[in-house]
Amino acid sequence: MIVADLTLATSFLEENGLFSAREKALEAFRTVQNRTCRGAEWLGWRRVLSEPDDALLDRIDTHARKIREQADLFIVCGIGGSYQGAKGILHALKKPFHQRPDEPEVIFAGQHLGGRYLASLIEYMSAPKADGSPKEVVINVISKSGTTLETAIAFRLLREWMEERYGVDAGGRIIATTSPQGGVLNRLAEANGYEKYVIPDDVGGRFSVLTPVGLLPVAVAGLDSKTLFYGAVGMFESLERDPGNLLDYAAARYRFHEEGIALDLISSFDPEWREMIGWLQQLLGESEGKEGKGLFPGVASYTTDLHSIGQMVQQGQRNLLETMLRIRRPMSNLLIREREGNVAGVDDGLTYLEGKSLHQINQSAEDGTIRAHVDGDVPVIQLMVDAMGEQQLGEFIYFYELFTAVYGTMLGVNPFDQPGVEAYKKAMYQQLGKPS
Repeated sequence: MIVADLTLATSFLEENGLFSAREKALEAFRTVQNRTCRGAEWLGWRRVLSEPDDALLDRIDTHARKIREQADLFIVCGIGGSYQGAKGILHALKKPFHQRPDEPEVIFAGQHLGGRYLASLIEYMSAPKADGSPKEVVINVISKSGTTLETAIAFRLLREWMEERYGVDAGGRIIATTSPQGGVLNRLAEANGYEKYVIPDDVGGRFSVLTPVGLLPVAVAGLDSKTLFYGAVGMFESLERDPGNLLDYAAARYRFHEEGIALDLISSFDPEWREMIGWLQQLLGESEGKEGKGLFPGVASYTTDLHSIGQMVQQGQRNLLETMLRIRRPMSNLLIREREGNVAGVDDGLTYLEGKSLHQINQSAEDGTIRAHVDGDVPVIQLMVDAMGEQQLGEFIYFYELFTAVYGTMLGVNPFDQPGVEAYKKAMYQQLGKPS
């Protein structure tokens, strides 16, 4: 269950303006439903949930089991929507510091142009395991065109390493997730015998996490990709019947935009959300930031960032709202235990917390911070999630995909293109001397 609690935000808005914005949100939702919105040719992320492909889900699950048996390292090579969603899910659900010996280590590459990172990765791939045997490596390269610079460079270097290590068998250890046909990556896959997964033509990168783009890395990591996918299916069906809370949320955010708010600070007190917030930052930023419109999606990880940007949030320019992601169910039962005596007679000052869980303490920190921010004239939207699991993340992903489509449509922009990205690429390629 995903609920946007708007209580501490709508008090900053006039009721009449909210009512008209709610009507606008309903109209936008209907244009998405009826495929009459701008960019309707990119609504495939709805189609894949309305028409689940169980054969594809089974193929991914079976293939992932094979990779887990074969590989020590599974390298996902992609950028933007080709990696951020999977990375967010893994960060949210995999335990920190726990690398099971029967599961490959999932590593991300091709998401920047840092040479040191790639050189270190290749060194790590080349170093033997503790028992002296070589690491077994499988690569999943993800790109519709195969020419996105960051991913293409990383894949060339990693592919060369694979060919040197495995020779003619290298192609059997490389998986290409790409467009149905055409493009550099398709040609490489056909020439070298890579196994291939298709990114549907009508699904853009930032909306692709519930296709093989995200589902294969999630399954290889040992998570339940089917439950993730069907969590999204359940949310799709629920919101088709009753999108009311989502529309209220879109209406409120739209009114804040119209009243001059410039920044939406997306925050959480649960560090498990950090990389999923990165996915949400891309989804919103690349969808709404057009034609001089949109709220800049900032990111904060509390309580850490209360000690960095907390002062700015509390008393800086009043041009922001805050969207705080909250988890109702504890992810850990770790307690501050009672102590009969102090070490060397020194009181550590934490007696008042004894008997409380870290979850309780963290929730108190959340509640206190929210109260302080609202008192400091920051509207706070609370996005409530029951628990952190595959089903709930599937629900969360679709909730925000639909929210983004509705809200972007309300702004009058095409939520599914990215002309600004193409502009920077053109300038960059000119600087590098790429032939036109």
